[in-house]
Amino acid sequence: MRTQRALPIALVALLSSPSGAEQIGGVSTKFKWVGPNDKIVVEVFQDEDIPGVVCYLSRAKTGGVSGAVGVAEDTSDASIDCTQIGPIALPEDIRSGRRNGEEVFKKRTSLLFKTLQVVRFYDAPRNALVYLTYSDRLIEGSPKNSISAVVIRPWGTAPTQ
Repeated sequence: MRTQRALPIALVALLSSPSGAEQIGGVSTKFKWVGPNDKIVVEVFQDEDIPGVVCYLSRAKTGGVSGAVGVAEDTSDASIDCTQIGPIALPEDIRSGRRNGEEVFKKRTSLLFKTLQVVRFYDAPRNALVYLTYSDRLIEGSPKNSISAVVIRPWGTAPTQ
C-alpha cells in the first residue's frame, strides 16, 4: 500500500522540479472557458557559473484543464535576451571552450517527453557569451530557436567622454 502512494508523490516531485527560473510576469493569449488561459510567461534566471549574467526567457504556456493539471504540451515558441548585470570572470574551462554547448537552463514543457533548454557558448574572438534556447522532444525536436549574445565588458568603470 505504501508503494502505491509513494509512486504518485514521486511523479509529482519529478514533474514539478524547479527550473531555477523566477516568473516575473505573463499575458493571456487565448481565453479558456475551463481552467487557466493560454499565456506567454516571462521568466528570469541567472547563469550559475557566470554570476554577472542574467537571462530573460519568454515562452508559451498552455492553459485549459490539461494545463491546470500539468499534462498539456506547450508549444516550442520561446525567446531569450541575456545581459550583463555585474562583473564577469570566466572560469578557465569556459574560456578554453571545453564547456561550449553546456546546458544552463532546462524546463519540462510536456508531461514526459518535451523540454525547453538554454545552452551557453563562448565566442573567444569577440569575447562574448552566446545563449541559445530551443525545444527538444524524445523523438523529434523543433527548429524554432532564439539566441542572445552578451559582450563581456569591464564593469564599474565610468564611460569615457
